[in-house]
Amino acid sequence: MSEIPDTLASAVERTAMIDIDELPLPYVEIDAGGIITRANRAARALQHPRQGELIGMTGWDLMAIDEKEFSSAAFLSYMVSGQDPPVMHRSIFDRSGRFRTYEFHRSLIHDPEGKPAGMRMVFVDVTESKKALEDARRDRQWLESAMSSMPLAVILTDILGVVRSSNPAAEELSGFTARELTGKVIEEAMPILAYESLDGVTFDRREVIERRSKGIATLLSRDGKEVKVEIGTSPILDKDTGAVSGVAAILRKVEGAS
Repeated sequence: MSEIPDTLASAVERTAMIDIDELPLPYVEIDAGGIITRANRAARALQHPRQGELIGMTGWDLMAIDEKEFSSAAFLSYMVSGQDPPVMHRSIFDRSGRFRTYEFHRSLIHDPEGKPAGMRMVFVDVTESKKALEDARRDRQWLESAMSSMPLAVILTDILGVVRSSNPAAEELSGFTARELTGKVIEEAMPILAYESLDGVTFDRREVIERRSKGIATLLSRDGKEVKVEIGTSPILDKDTGAVSGVAAILRKVEGAS
């Protein structure tokens, strides 16, 4: 029994054995000169009416202008080298009347002598998922910038007390860089020698993941010095489920303390 292909790229290589119009994803074949010679129903359905017939166009006629030259040069290099092309992302003008981002999964077509004679391509519309990823990346960068600008030390841990993020003020207070702090259990990185509660909440992991706390703590820094700080903590709640996913701690060095 033949193995089921576990990647889209390997599935592309097997399309010669099936009716390409049965494929649920857009599929095209281009010859060694870059001309589209085959296209399935899903691919033709993406073609904007004003652009004419898909078959006979080049593989990059539909791409954004700034991607055409690079894409054509890359294609010709694969025809010469015979190397397997990787997955790529390109902006395509489709039936929606605007450019959308597609992920291309490709494999080479070989002639009877084994030389590259063209390329098969299956492409997937990833416009929304790519935008969501870019939005999430921008949001993360904004939050990191905000944390870095805060004058007070901020340390974020998961529910097990493992540091996930910290800011420069926390680096200065603890003696550890943010990279060194990340992955450490907070009690090991900054041992608490003494703690005085200001709100009656016992300062332990079980308590701080359930409710806010505030108190005065004496910490041991990396260089062995005792540092007295006011520390406030708050559970981090998942915005969708409301479940506790960690703890945010803000530390302020007590004036006059060494």
